Amino acid sequence: MKTMCLNGIQGRTELKHEMTKMDCFLLRNRLKHYMQTDPNANHNGTYLIRSVYFDNFENKVLTQKKEGHFERDKFRVRLYNYNTAFLYLEKKSKRNNLTYKQKCQLSAPEYERIRHGDIAWMEHDSRTLLQDLYVQMNLFQLKPITVVDYEREVYIYPHGNVRVTFDSSIKTSFRNNDVLNSQLPMVETNPDIVVLEVKYDQYLPDVIKQMLQIGNRLKGTYSKYQISRMYG
Repeated sequence: MKTMCLNGIQGRTELKHEMTKMDCFLLRNRLKHYMQTDPNANHNGTYLIRSVYFDNFENKVLTQKKEGHFERDKFRVRLYNYNTAFLYLEKKSKRNNLTYKQKCQLSAPEYERIRHGDIAWMEHDSRTLLQDLYVQMNLFQLKPITVVDYEREVYIYPHGNVRVTFDSSIKTSFRNNDVLNSQLPMVETNPDIVVLEVKYDQYLPDVIKQMLQIGNRLKGTYSKYQISRMYG
């Protein structure tokens, strides 16, 4: 099977499902006997992810996601466990049925400049991803819109480079983009929703595929950004 690449990045298959907490509990107890937990997780097996997503006044990114466009791009700035010393600018691209992710490190002062509209410096920055974002911000008036917090639990299987993640406690800042503010008011979306994501390279091993058959999960185009925007 030929590997598809975009800007030198290998494409991965990414499947998303909405599930109940009970289904999550049952599936977790299956996976833990065959898959490794993420070594970066804390003592209870999870870690916190905070992202601020870029969009424009016309909700270009949100609309493309809802309509399931085969070619679309999404920019975000992300940090883990509220550690503002390590920020990453990420671009997720969808091409047909494959997902591609590029990222580079970003400093807190650099994000604050972007947040306040000071972006001219990005045009000639050595990081090509920042240059790309600069072009998109000029062409489509993209800007950081909404902060999303959630807890992630990760299971890893080496064959096929499989990652199974459970994302829960999804919270939104509505339209506040102050991602570096640890006291940023956040509102929980739906406490009963767990978003299951299955990511793999060229194939999904049968043993993992069989274990994932549980409950009445709804396959869809769910994203934490889309869920958060339902609330503002």
